[in-house]
Amino acid sequence: MTTFKEIRGTTIESVSSDPSNPETGQIWYNNTIGVLKGYQNIGGAWASGGNISTGRLALGGCGTQTAGLGFGGYTTTSSNATEEYDGTSWGPGGNMATARYYLAGCGTQTAGLAFGGFNGTSNLSATEEYNGSTWGPGGSLSTARRYLAGAGTQTAGLAFSGWDGSSNLNSTEEYDGSTWGPGGNIGTARRSLSGSGTQTAGLAFGGNSGPGASPSNTTATEEYDGSTWTAGGNMNTARRALAGAGTQTAGLAFGGFSTTTVGNTESYNGTSWTNSTSLTTARYSLGGAGIQTSALAFSGSGNSTATEEYTDPTFATRKITTS
Repeated sequence: MTTFKEIRGTTIESVSSDPSNPETGQIWYNNTIGVLKGYQNIGGAWASGGNISTGRLALGGCGTQTAGLGFGGYTTTSSNATEEYDGTSWGPGGNMATARYYLAGCGTQTAGLAFGGFNGTSNLSATEEYNGSTWGPGGSLSTARRYLAGAGTQTAGLAFSGWDGSSNLNSTEEYDGSTWGPGGNIGTARRSLSGSGTQTAGLAFGGNSGPGASPSNTTATEEYDGSTWTAGGNMNTARRALAGAGTQTAGLAFGGFSTTTVGNTESYNGTSWTNSTSLTTARYSLGGAGIQTSALAFSGSGNSTATEEYTDPTFATRKITTS
């Protein structure tokens, strides 16, 4: 029988307590509890970040895990509040000109874009541009809508699907930094979906594809090439009011509502979705930012103030078993 020493050229260390700073791949025997352990990659995992100051749902988000932006949303009424995340804590940014919720956003903390939404009375077409301190007006969407999704940057934005108050929309609009123009129609008209990627490599996933107020959640994923949407691999969990991050070939979906509030996280490789570690705080209508390996989830249903940071790979000490 081959031994570990013959394979690795060293014996397994026997210790009375786990090492405080183990190295990746390190294996040891804890003789106090009689357990073989190792320090290994456990995949993606969520960890708590600093709480957002104003808990709200249906807000917009963009940026990165260490430079995130949250804006708009609903507390007990429409909000125009903006907050900036530095990787540790949230601080106040400039208020939006138009308070709204069920809006979409894209871009960065210093060059953000907010568009569409609902003010409690009407669907909105208003677009606002953020420069890191104040919001200024941008060109209006051609179709006023709420429950839409967005992707891209402040000067190359993408708005797609949503709800006009009576039916789900399949229309896509492209932003050039001043005006919105028509893009290719999405295949599955829906609302309360999420999106990520760029204007020429966008990703749409999840949402509610049912007519009227019918909650018919979908697993449908579609990829945009700058002119046409095509079908991608279906999600594992059908849900609406979820958040997303990343790119078309490295996307991340998290949270939402299926038959109940969920914290499910899935990663996309450009072809298929794979389940990952769930959010610690399950919620829907939350904000999202970042990339697949370094994402940010914040606020959401119940006016949650919770912020979570996703890291992949994540390393941790684990018991080694034969199974």
